[in-house]
Amino acid sequence: MSLLHLAVISPFLLAIFIPILYKLFRRIHTGWFVLPLPILLFSYFLSFLPFISKKEIIIESVPWIPVLGIDFTVKVDGLGLLFALLISGIGALVVLYSIYYLAKEKEKLNTFYVYLLLFMGAMLGVVLSDNLIVLYTFWEFTSFSSFLLIGYWYHKEKSRYGAQKSMLITVLGGLSMLGGIILLYMMTDTFHISEIIEQAAIISTEPLFIPALLCFLLGAFTKSAQFPFHIWLPDAMEAPTPVSAYLHSATMVKAGIYLVARMSPVFAEQGLWLWLIAGFGLVTLFWGSFSAVKQTDLKAILAFSTVSQLGLIMSLLGIGAAALHFEGIDNQYFGLATTAAVFHLINHATFKGSLFMVAGIVDHETGTRDIRNLGGLMNFMPITFTIAIIGTFSMAGLPPFNGFLSKEMFFMGMNRVLDLHIFSLDTWGILFPVIAWLASVFTFIYSMILVFKTFTGKIQTEKLMKKPHEAPIGMLISPIILAALVIVFGLFPNILSDSLIAPATSSIMPNSDINVHISFWHGLSPELFMTIGVVVFGIVLFLTFPKWRKIYHFFPNKLTLNRLYDNSLEGMQRIANKLTKMYMSGSIRTYLIYIFTFFIIILASTIGVKNAFKFNTSNISSIGFYEILLALAIVVASISILFAKTRLTSILLLGSIGYTVAIFFVLFRAPDLALTQLVIETISVALFLLCFYKLPQLKRDVEKIRFKLTNAVISIGVGAIVTLIALSAHSNKLFDSIAGYYVENTYEEAAGKNMVNVILVDFRGFDTMFEITVLAIAGLGIFGMIKLSLKGGKKNENK
Repeated sequence: MSLLHLAVISPFLLAIFIPILYKLFRRIHTGWFVLPLPILLFSYFLSFLPFISKKEIIIESVPWIPVLGIDFTVKVDGLGLLFALLISGIGALVVLYSIYYLAKEKEKLNTFYVYLLLFMGAMLGVVLSDNLIVLYTFWEFTSFSSFLLIGYWYHKEKSRYGAQKSMLITVLGGLSMLGGIILLYMMTDTFHISEIIEQAAIISTEPLFIPALLCFLLGAFTKSAQFPFHIWLPDAMEAPTPVSAYLHSATMVKAGIYLVARMSPVFAEQGLWLWLIAGFGLVTLFWGSFSAVKQTDLKAILAFSTVSQLGLIMSLLGIGAAALHFEGIDNQYFGLATTAAVFHLINHATFKGSLFMVAGIVDHETGTRDIRNLGGLMNFMPITFTIAIIGTFSMAGLPPFNGFLSKEMFFMGMNRVLDLHIFSLDTWGILFPVIAWLASVFTFIYSMILVFKTFTGKIQTEKLMKKPHEAPIGMLISPIILAALVIVFGLFPNILSDSLIAPATSSIMPNSDINVHISFWHGLSPELFMTIGVVVFGIVLFLTFPKWRKIYHFFPNKLTLNRLYDNSLEGMQRIANKLTKMYMSGSIRTYLIYIFTFFIIILASTIGVKNAFKFNTSNISSIGFYEILLALAIVVASISILFAKTRLTSILLLGSIGYTVAIFFVLFRAPDLALTQLVIETISVALFLLCFYKLPQLKRDVEKIRFKLTNAVISIGVGAIVTLIALSAHSNKLFDSIAGYYVENTYEEAAGKNMVNVILVDFRGFDTMFEITVLAIAGLGIFGMIKLSLKGGKKNENK
């Protein structure tokens, strides 16, 4: 195993020891034991920058299931390194922030950091795996670990609801993605992404290509909260603020973005890929920004803003996909959209991470996140206010912050859509810049609401649960670092151009030579006038917000996607309850009727459809007189059980069937089997007698004839089906019996003359051992129940 593999699994390894460290060092905050790992991982991944900046790729592989072509292959290219740095870098800042945010006296820190480490390792596995099955494994682990993190405060109903919602929606998308992986394997005969990309032009005409494309997009859209699957993200804000800052600004919600970027070289051959990604991205961008304006909770505003920003990045990836495989398109010209997506991915992680931490600081120091109760905090929390100004102005796309640069590139990419003379973009493409501009106006409005409604105006001390004051320096370090990066990347954007942005863009567009150069001034361009329009209209609408906010009342709550989700779950639960009550009658006989009826239908239909029944008498030995007598004895005993009036008679008749079978084994010269059968039947009869001795006398109630007929038909049907299968199996021998192997090797290999004993002890040694283990466990369980029953009886007697 290489150092790269160790880097991926190191969070899982540390998670094993966190509970131990938590118990041994109660006085030390557990986060201090976790913090060194993401710092080391970030430093380790930084060491790859010199290689990645030269467009080199590092691949390490360890066999996992070689027979199925599944290897744990770790691949570090520009895109993978970008996400690995975000996961480890933001992760280190979040852990540092959480040390001061979560009190060790009040919280179960061992579980929190275990969940956080599991999520960190899962995300690293997603972005660095080159094998789709391994990627899917980590993908589902992100859903599981995020479920645990979102529901960390499980005593709150809203936390449990948000965790369940995120799990159901993202796991649904994950299962869809698994279907797409299987379809791709059927077309390419490989699970390795790099090998699939090489066959992209060949498989684009396959009939399974479009279904695979749709399956992957469903997985990406659910994970990255694209409309209409975005509804889980706002409810996930019930998680602790460090979780929100980590999962919903830099990691989990970016997993779907990563998947689209990674798979674009495979699926961009189809125009459907461009339209779906860009179309859903723009709808998500607009709806998220429009919905954020009406929110009153700081984290709710940030949640919908995250939805909006994810839509922005997704739409850019959709437009950038046009430059991948279509002839006549200038890759450098239209590759700008992909470059903008990568750049905004970094920018969003910096300003949104800092804003989430600001929201947590405000909540932590005032006791509320409701902007209706906030205001005037600028004088009490000047450092937090400064961080908030930097983050919100960057999110609004104002200079000189990094968000302004990527927003300009976003406008430029949307304006150039009209130059694409493919997929009707030269006509319908006019909607792209229009929707982008409108959404940017609402982005400006909610950014101003976020900062000015919280920090300016009159302080409302009577509505606050705590006296406001500045946060401790430990809680401020992380957002200060992120805010500083917002300024640095804004003033000196080309620090990242050649080292990270260009290699990541080249990973998405492997056949293109992208030259990245980012600058503030592009002349009096349409993008500049669009930005001026956003600021002017944004200021006017922000100042007049109380007058036009009534438009949100035109959207009835009964028609929301959240209501649809809730009603769907309730409806499925009602249907499930009705179906369950229909067949869960409490009668064992009824359950057996269901089981055996299904047994008959499935096997009989399979035999009929496959024309599998054959009857060959050429290899059947003759039937003797004694065998006929024994068979008749079994039939008579079986039928007699139906008419027995006491349980004792039924048990004796059932035992006689087993003893008759033992005589069969004697006739077939299998004394070991005969002896085993005799022992089993003797024990069974004794146990039955012991159990039924405690039961009341059997009462023969008068039953309707139709129930007896039903039982008879099912019984005969099961017997007939089993007989047909046995005859067909005997008549359809496709290869020689394995008996010859045992005859030849019993003595030579195992030095035993008793073939049955050798098979059980040597050839089937593990099978026999596990059977004995199961019997031992069952015996211990029975012994435990008997002991509990005896103790319970003694207590009752004492009472």
